[in-house]
Amino acid sequence: MALSRTLIIGVGVITTVSAVLADLVVPELAAQHAFNPGWPPHAKFHDAQYMVMTVLLGLLGLTLALRRAGNLVHAAGVLAVPWLGMIGALSFPGTATYDPEFADRTLFVLGLHGQVLMAIVLILVLLAAVVATPRPPSDSGARP
Repeated sequence: MALSRTLIIGVGVITTVSAVLADLVVPELAAQHAFNPGWPPHAKFHDAQYMVMTVLLGLLGLTLALRRAGNLVHAAGVLAVPWLGMIGALSFPGTATYDPEFADRTLFVLGLHGQVLMAIVLILVLLAAVVATPRPPSDSGARP
């Protein structure tokens, strides 16, 4: 299996499981998300929506990457969506990567919230995989 396909599949697996693990399964993290008593029901709805969306995008990206004739560029694009969305969400007023009551339990690496660093790393892995993906020769005589 080509390195680019392997990288994209790896990001696909991480994308498929990470939001559910972080927001619902791992107790220390789920306490900051789905099981946070300080979150109103509407905030929990959007967290659940994000989890379901991320699983669906992860599965779609994996399906595209695992197909023999699958388009790896398309798979990478689909898998980048939730990670780009996480970074883009920070541009909205009043958003934060963590709630103040969890500041002492929040992981920062190189000054970045752990989730943001993970998003950047995974986007860079997808970008590298796309750059490394072999392209079929273009047909210069073809019409658009």
